[in-house]
Amino acid sequence: MYVKGVGQARAAMLETKGLKVVEDLLTYPPFRYEDRSNVKTIRDLAPGEMATVLAEVRSTKVSGFQRRNLGLFQATFTDRSRGVLAAKWFHGAYLNDVLAPGQKIALFGKIEFDSYSGNLSIMHPEFEILADEEDGDSSLHTGRVVPIYTAVGKVSTRIFRTLLDRILKSIDPIADPLPQRILNQLKLPDLWTALRDLHFPPVDSELRLLNAFRSPAQFRLIFEEFFWLECGLELKRARARLDPGIGFALNDRVRSKILEMLPFKPTGAQKRVLKEIADDMAAPRPMYRLLQGDVGSGKTLVAAEAAIIAIENGFQTAVLAPTEILATQHFFYFKKLFQKLNYVTILLTGSNTQKEKEGLRKLAAAGLAHVICGTHALLEAGVEFKRLGLAIVDEQHRFGVEQRQKLMEKGSHPDVLVMTATPIPRTLALTIYGDLDVSIIDELPPGRKPIITKQVDDSKVEQVYSFLKKQIDLGRQAYVVYPVIEESETQAMKAAQKMHVELSTIVFPSLRVGLLHGKLRTDDKESAMEKFQRGETQILVSTTVIEVGVDVPNATVMVIEQAERFGLAQLHQLRGRVGRGGEQSYCILVTGKMSEAGRERIRTLVDSNDGFYIAEMDMKLRGPGEFFGTRQSGLPAFQIGNILRDADVLEIARNEAAAFVKNPPSEDELRRGVQFIRDHWQRRYGLVLVG
Repeated sequence: MYVKGVGQARAAMLETKGLKVVEDLLTYPPFRYEDRSNVKTIRDLAPGEMATVLAEVRSTKVSGFQRRNLGLFQATFTDRSRGVLAAKWFHGAYLNDVLAPGQKIALFGKIEFDSYSGNLSIMHPEFEILADEEDGDSSLHTGRVVPIYTAVGKVSTRIFRTLLDRILKSIDPIADPLPQRILNQLKLPDLWTALRDLHFPPVDSELRLLNAFRSPAQFRLIFEEFFWLECGLELKRARARLDPGIGFALNDRVRSKILEMLPFKPTGAQKRVLKEIADDMAAPRPMYRLLQGDVGSGKTLVAAEAAIIAIENGFQTAVLAPTEILATQHFFYFKKLFQKLNYVTILLTGSNTQKEKEGLRKLAAAGLAHVICGTHALLEAGVEFKRLGLAIVDEQHRFGVEQRQKLMEKGSHPDVLVMTATPIPRTLALTIYGDLDVSIIDELPPGRKPIITKQVDDSKVEQVYSFLKKQIDLGRQAYVVYPVIEESETQAMKAAQKMHVELSTIVFPSLRVGLLHGKLRTDDKESAMEKFQRGETQILVSTTVIEVGVDVPNATVMVIEQAERFGLAQLHQLRGRVGRGGEQSYCILVTGKMSEAGRERIRTLVDSNDGFYIAEMDMKLRGPGEFFGTRQSGLPAFQIGNILRDADVLEIARNEAAAFVKNPPSEDELRRGVQFIRDHWQRRYGLVLVG
């Protein structure tokens, strides 16, 4: 459809934001709303009120520091009442190129009295230039609750309003794709009403609800976006269940091997989750399950139990990790657990020499290796398995769906168990990991005390060392973690190698101090870890190689140097290396100069041990896209919905979608739904086809 006012240049600008067709414009939501219904002349203004003023620029000037637009920009305005209004924008020198005498402007903001000049003033007002070619109907822009859009290139919020008004006036009402049963049940407005009210809210609209994205129109559009996505995922899951899979036998031999391997009595949550996994593995269809749990909850132990089920049925297990460090840790962990069962565990990474790779590949292909741990190297064309029955994928959000698919293709529909230490709400997990069922370990092993977390300025690091020495004198052990390995001229950072020398020779000459970092040979890493686990080393100086998988119950102190350099999830992971025994444990965050975001991260960690809360804060601080790695995880960039703000709507949409797919009102309605998903959802999000 041709829209007046959208020529080639403007169409190209809009396309950069993904706005290609009229439907995209109609579902491009305002990011906030302003109540401009209180339009007054300058003479009628009163200090303290929020008002909209239509006025003309009389004069402008910039004072103060102009470099980098830091100056104070001042302007005076007048209108037909002949009143004078002053406006000020700090750091507003750039406005000198925007506003000029004679322009007609709509100003919106809080009116104040300037005792210095005796005039009324307005600080940092929102404004729109009225005299431009798109002026159109001024009632769109003032005298009502007005939508504010994110500008796209030279397409301003004002132009968006004009274009959307034209579109809504020129096209016929759109047929509603949502099933009538759902519209009635949830009392949702129809699609046409919702779109109209999204852009031009009714006179009686409540501004608070609009800006919270909870008006009836917004709720309906958010729900619809989530509903079709969840329907697509539900259909995808249903289709995956139709594939033939391996029905693993759960006999007494399997159970006795699991009991023989277990290093301690599992928690109730671990038992519940293992049952969910075992039931899936026994079924003659592929398992696609996400195993989620906080740091220290024992996910890897449950994964090891699943591996035993596969191995005792004559199959192999592959363990895919995103980094060499993590793959190495899994290798050590599984090797130690499975030694007494005489299972062969191998590690295949990019660091192996060509000769080593060839030998390891032969073991995997001949079926002589029971557990094959590795990085992306496992996905290479030359890596083959004799009988791959279970694929364990760690930290799924760091892999693409295609990579997981590649691993699965190395077997005949093997079961897939995905692990993540990123605790996220269940509905959110089911959306992000769309084709997976979800198991959550929500219980820590008994007798563990919450870790006490403190932040200490790096100028007081001697106090930290003094506390650390007292703990070691009590028979405990400690970690000291640094963000890098080697000293760098560009970053004046304490490096692990340098600090190992300092701690072992100057600070703690009487103590046994070990060193662990990513560039050590695998044998040396294993040796450093084993010495610490046996208690031969009292302090382990390390980089983040100890982030996951190291379990030393006697270690009660975690000192993280330059903690402001780490992300929240990583800090929480590192902290989880202590607190694994019955004694009180401590995490000390040594910080240097911090940004506001750094302070917020540290504050969050000091205040809470709750992984769900920390993950939620991490999402808020970084945004969902960066948190999950949107490009990798396939998480769609929603147009109206926001998975953090609208988690409650997502929950409703998911339940309704599951009910619709399982019990559609009619086959015809389900067919229409599938077609709608193909036509709209697929084009918008580019996700895997459904149905």
